[in-house]
Formats: sequence, structure tokens, C-alpha cells
Amino acid sequence: MFFFGQGVSLVGTWLTRFATVWMAYNLATRDSLIGLYVTAGQVWLVYAAANAGTILGLVAFFGQAPSAFLSPIAGALVDRWDRHRVIVITQICAALQSAALAFYTFTGRMTVWHLLALGSVQAVINAFDMPARQSFLGQMVTDKADLPNAIALNSSMVNGARLLGPVFAAALVDLFGEGWCFTIDAASYIAVIISLLLMDVPKRTIAPRTQHVWSEIVDGLRYVRRTPTVRGPLLLLAVTSVLGGAYTTLLPMVAGKTLAGGPHTLGILMAAAGCGALAGALYLANRATTEGLAAVIGYATLLLGVGLCALRWAPSVYVALPLLFACGLGWMIQMASTNTIVQSTVDQGMLGRVMSLYALAFFSGMPVGALLQGWLADQIGPMSTFLCSGLAVLACAGVYRTSFAARNPAVTSPPAEA
Repeated sequence: MFFFGQGVSLVGTWLTRFATVWMAYNLATRDSLIGLYVTAGQVWLVYAAANAGTILGLVAFFGQAPSAFLSPIAGALVDRWDRHRVIVITQICAALQSAALAFYTFTGRMTVWHLLALGSVQAVINAFDMPARQSFLGQMVTDKADLPNAIALNSSMVNGARLLGPVFAAALVDLFGEGWCFTIDAASYIAVIISLLLMDVPKRTIAPRTQHVWSEIVDGLRYVRRTPTVRGPLLLLAVTSVLGGAYTTLLPMVAGKTLAGGPHTLGILMAAAGCGALAGALYLANRATTEGLAAVIGYATLLLGVGLCALRWAPSVYVALPLLFACGLGWMIQMASTNTIVQSTVDQGMLGRVMSLYALAFFSGMPVGALLQGWLADQIGPMSTFLCSGLAVLACAGVYRTSFAARNPAVTSPPAEA
């Protein structure tokens, strides 16, 4: 039921992501919100013609940054709450957010400001949904030997949607406009909400909490600091998210400007990255154990860096497609392997907090990287920006492989409970 409900909903989620970035790119050619200031008790919106890279970076930033601020607190709270109930509530809120996007689009009121504001709302929802949903997997899978495969199967579902969603979205945007993408996404949440309500999941025993939330957050940080097998991959994920994880932010510029295409071109490029991500998830699903994942993360990061560097010299869609496949493959394996290491080694009582740090590593790096890469793309172009990002990712992969992976080649047993 979880797989069916999430599978339907995630296709809708990718419809919204595609429609959002393409709409942001188009709005960048018109008057776009680039700031606001307050005077005499009034808020004034500042509109001006802004570069496409900056607008795309801003939309990506506001769509993820709130999650970075809230994730540690959300993780501590999720450990106190019923995770199943939290997921139901977040899915209802996400459906309302997508419905709001559809309303403003169909009524012709959509501006960059609306994309920024509603993106921030979704980011707040994700801050609670991410640690709750990821740690809920461990609650559904009673045999822990199956957990790595369950995580990989979940990743396969996510990336299968990532492959199909942009293809459907490109056709919808080209034929009917972005509004129908948002509408279908809002409706798709009905499937996941029904599946969650029909589940009969064993209740998790929640130990009484005597500490303050902030104390529990500090405990989670200390746990990660003294657990090298978790600390190393999380640090690499955080840095890679900034330097290379936001590469898809620039794809609308590549599709519309560099390759002189339209929404169908963007759909093909995003689908290529999604296909690589799906292949990475299927590879992890076929692994029998978590042994050797530390080394796999290093190789995957190298692949991401090489793919980004090679994109600099992609003169056509046909050359860009296999390179984006490689980027999606490397990025997916790094993220999912880090997720697997965390869920396979961390004690259940600490899992929500550590998963929130995983979300923090991802959500704090991506928006910062999107802003930096968007600004840089306006200065030197998106293709040269890929080269700079790829070189930085390769440097991080080299540091990781020499300093961490060589000393921790295997992850086979959980650490002592905190």
C-alpha cells in the first residue's frame, strides 16, 4: 500500500517540480520579484528584469531553505510523535499547497513571488515529512535484514517517478499549460492518503521524554560526531549538495538557451538524469548487504564530478543525455547509500534525529548551491558552471576516498546505542 500510494503521488510531485522550474524560467523574461523592503510599516515588492539563472536559483533556494532550518527540530519532534500520523498530515498539507499553485496559475495571477512563497510552504512541510517518512520505513519492515533492500526499493520508486514525471509534464505543459500539472499533483495525494489510512502498522513504543527538544538535537549531533561510519558520508553529502547537487537547477537554461529548445527538451534532459537515478537505485536494491557502501559512495561521487565536467563540452542533446544519466546515477547512489548506512546502523530511538541531519545535509546544501550556481551561470554561462561544479566535486571525492573510505571500507554492524 505504501509503494502504490507513494508511487502515484510522486509522479504528481515531479509534474509540479517540472512545471515550477519551467514557469520560473519563463517568468524571468518578464517583470520578476527580486526582493522586498519594509518602510513606514508597509511591505513594498521590488520588481525588475532579472537574469534567468538568478530567478531559477531563488526559486530553488526558497523551495528548500526552510527545510534546512527546521529539519533538526522536526527530527527531534518526529522521534516523539506517531510517524504514521505525521505523514498523513504532511500529505494533506502538500495537496493543499499544490492546489494553491493550480489556482494562481489558472486565474492568471502567478508571479515569481507566488512561486517563492508557495515553495517555502512546501519546504516547511518537507522538513517534517522527510524524517518521518524515511524513518517510517524501518517501522514497516520488521526484518532488519530486508531494510537495505526496502530503502533501495523506495529509492527505485522515487526515481521511477523522476523518470516518468518530466516526460508527462513536458507533454502537459506543451499542450495545456502548467496549471494542469499542479492540478494532477494535488489530486495524486488522494492515493497516498488513502493508502496510509488503510495501513495497519505495528505501533512504535515511544519512550517518555524528559529532555528539552534542543537537548535532544544536541544528543543527535554528538551521536553523529562519535560515529565515523555515519559522520563521513553525511559530511560528504552536505558538501556535495552545495557544489554539485543542484545541477538540475540550470537545466531550464540549458534547454531553452544553450540548446534552443522548449519544454520537451527540458523533459528529455530531466528524464535522462532520472533514468540514471533509477539505475542507481536498482543497483542498490540488488545488493545483499551494506558491506562496502563507504567505498561505493566515493566512486559514485567521482562519477558525478566527471559527468558534470564533461557537460561543459556537450554540443547537443544527444551528447548531454548520457552525461546527465551519469550525473543522475552518481548522485542517486551517493544519496541512497548514505541513507542506507544511516538507517542500518543508527539506533531506532535516535533515528528520527539523525535522519533530520541527513535531511539537513541535503536541504541546506541544495538551496545554497542553487543560488551560487544560478548566479555563476548568469556570469559565465551554465555549461562553464557545470565544469566548475564538477571540479569541486572531484576534489571532495578525492578527500573522502583518502581520508574516510580507506579507513572504513565496510559498514556491517550498528554502533552502540546512545
